[in-house]
Amino acid sequence: MTSLELASKAAAFLDSKKAERLSVIEIENISSLADYFVIATGNNNTHVRALADELEEKLKAEGLPPARVEGYRSNSWILLDWGSVVIHIFTQEGRDFYDLDRLWADGKKVEWSPCSE
Repeated sequence: MTSLELASKAAAFLDSKKAERLSVIEIENISSLADYFVIATGNNNTHVRALADELEEKLKAEGLPPARVEGYRSNSWILLDWGSVVIHIFTQEGRDFYDLDRLWADGKKVEWSPCSE
């Protein structure tokens, strides 16, 4: 699976679980951190954790465990790192505070297709 396919699959899954303000940003030409960032917002801390847990479980079942997961102790941001794709799931307050959309505005916004579940 390519990095773009993984990022698109993750975005579609998060969308199917009612994540809000989903963005997929290609950063491979401006950073060595990853090829893509997926940024999503959950309604509250519980929703953020549920989104992260279910995404991790779903991709592990496909043989794609994340390299690392950070932020479960945080009340505002969980990061799931697949190496070439990094997924950030925020509360609204956390997303506004860290403003990754602005920080990575030089990246290219990528279109992805919502799941038809």
